[in-house]
Amino acid sequence: MGSELTMASRAEVTTKFAKQYAHASKKDKGALLDQVVAVTGWSRDNARRRLTAAAKQPPGRGRSVATRPSRPRRPKFSYDALKVLQRVWAASGSQCGKYLVVGMPLLLDLMENAGHLTPGLDHYSPEVRRELEAMSAATIDRYLKPAKAKDQLRGKSTTTSGPLLRTSIQIRKAGDEVEAEPGFFEVDTVAHCGPHLKGEFARTVNLTCVHTGWTFTRSIRNNAEKHILAALGEAVEQVPFAISGMDFDNGSEFLNHGVVGWAGDLGIYFTRGRPYTKNDQATIESKNGHLVRKYAYYYRYDTAAERKVLNHLWRLVDDQFNFLKPTKKPTGWGTDRAGRRTRTYDDPATPLNRLLRSGVLSPAQERELLTHRDHLDPLDIARRINDLQTRLRVLAREKTEQLYLAQIPSALPDVRKGINVKKAS
Repeated sequence: MGSELTMASRAEVTTKFAKQYAHASKKDKGALLDQVVAVTGWSRDNARRRLTAAAKQPPGRGRSVATRPSRPRRPKFSYDALKVLQRVWAASGSQCGKYLVVGMPLLLDLMENAGHLTPGLDHYSPEVRRELEAMSAATIDRYLKPAKAKDQLRGKSTTTSGPLLRTSIQIRKAGDEVEAEPGFFEVDTVAHCGPHLKGEFARTVNLTCVHTGWTFTRSIRNNAEKHILAALGEAVEQVPFAISGMDFDNGSEFLNHGVVGWAGDLGIYFTRGRPYTKNDQATIESKNGHLVRKYAYYYRYDTAAERKVLNHLWRLVDDQFNFLKPTKKPTGWGTDRAGRRTRTYDDPATPLNRLLRSGVLSPAQERELLTHRDHLDPLDIARRINDLQTRLRVLAREKTEQLYLAQIPSALPDVRKGINVKKAS
């Protein structure tokens, strides 16, 4: 019988009994050897040697026939649902699954109202909508994994301390309690300098409400006092609720008499973080990355045309972040199963929903904001954002790449260095 088996079949038998043989008693090992010898036709010494060797090492290519091949997971959702999910994800501004699962019903409603999703066309149907609303956050991330990409460029920090007023401004540390209602903003600037800090380049001023997550973003020519004040003044006019306080880092563009005096005249509470401690401004630091850098990249912008494109971009991005993108907010501390201290968060919600729940708006303001949200077209916003980003790449990509290349030292040695050339006689 044993002579009729192939080597692959014998290897399968060896792998099957190897682990059991290694942990068996002496009596049981004898019984196992009898079975292997009867099946394979080997001698007892040969069977013993092969079982012992197989137990000491994991199955190799020749023994892998003994392992059951893994079967791919059967898709739970249809191909049509996957194709529509990709469109909704693109219209949402590339949200992750935890946030997209919360905003899915609103995005589907807005895209249906704008005519981008019509039952019976482009894979969309009531059944597909039910599938999308039934997807979990993990499923969304798994289905969208092939479509995600990352940018490799990185920027520079341009924060320089402003010592004149620093000691007279109150420090706000990470974990300090802030107002339990909308109005307290963290503020920072992002430099669009490219690979070096030489010359004049644009700055983007970003304000983020700690309570609601509401954002306001504008790009300015440089960090001169008049440009900073212009951006802050526009924020006071454009944000739909009162700004009661602002928290800054230790940059001299904020810690100066002009900005402090402006805040005092408007009755705005003024604080600063500790030097070299970014966690004191964790909210705005996260926005610097996944808002400013994600949408404006790490290119160098130093012309009026580039600033104009940036400010058109920020108006669209602010609408997307404030009305359509859910976020989570830290609520305290807890412990995991192992007893380690960990952060706790509330349920994801859009800044608009947090603002409506706070009760600081009048009925007329609430109706105005809800009407504005209901008339937004997520897919049109995503397309216009993409068009503006393409324009930014046309304006600044080649220039920035040339600046990066200029900083790379030449790989060729200076052949003239250290060589003495005789003077002609």
